Amino acid sequence: MSVVSPGVRALDAATARIPLDVRHRIAQLRVQARTPTGRLRRLPDVLVIGAQRGGTSSLYRHLGRHPDVAPSLRKEVEYFSRRFDRGDRWYRAHFALANGRSRLTFEATPDYLFHPLAAERAATVVPDARLVVMLREPTARAWSHYHHMVALGHETLDFETAVAAEHDRCAADLRRLADDPYHDPVALLRYSYAARGRYAEQLARWRDRFAADRMLVVRSEDFFADPAPVFRRVVEFLGLPPWTPGHLVNVSRQRRPAPPAIPDRARDALVERFADSNRDLVSMLGDAAPRW
Repeated sequence: MSVVSPGVRALDAATARIPLDVRHRIAQLRVQARTPTGRLRRLPDVLVIGAQRGGTSSLYRHLGRHPDVAPSLRKEVEYFSRRFDRGDRWYRAHFALANGRSRLTFEATPDYLFHPLAAERAATVVPDARLVVMLREPTARAWSHYHHMVALGHETLDFETAVAAEHDRCAADLRRLADDPYHDPVALLRYSYAARGRYAEQLARWRDRFAADRMLVVRSEDFFADPAPVFRRVVEFLGLPPWTPGHLVNVSRQRRPAPPAIPDRARDALVERFADSNRDLVSMLGDAAPRW
């Protein structure tokens, strides 16, 4: 058992107080400084591909502290979703040097599961990667996503209006991607509250390109409720020596309190909307499928 020191916890708390845009700028400067050495750096062995609001931040932090793991320079590299035009050297700049001692390196970008081109791109660049997918009950995920966008200042509509407007808000980005694969689909990624919960069709794109035994699907609620056994499953799946951090926490809850309960009418409408997709997920994954 490894114990997280008070110094590490203090560093986490201090980092959380730095505005997000400042943290992103610091990361950008670090990537720029490392890009000339990109050819000397590794590609990731593991991708945590989603889902958004499913616990990927917590997994990234805890897995990144494993003594045999070198995490990416920042959690969400976004190469296979929003930054593919920046090229191989830019991507490699986020990872450890090839002659380093770490057994594996990884990144966690939850947009990868949802982005329509990410699976194809990843299969071309890192065809042997292992994939970790964290799936949260889609109605709760949509509600959490909505409140995340409100907190960031991107959303001004009420929840039911935002869900009703989702198709129109996202359609232009989907059309643009069909013509320009390097288009940055900002609206699609921000406002896809319901679309992101249709997990079966998203996983199908990845299953078409990666063998089933290279993908671990985790039920987010299990990780939230009792993270230690789920973390052990991830470590075992990745072929790493057993190791458990001494202070497993939900990083998102540390930064922001949980949203209020979703209104009954909105919840019931989304539960019905997701029913077919959830059944398809069970058909696809069998006993490994999350049940909600």
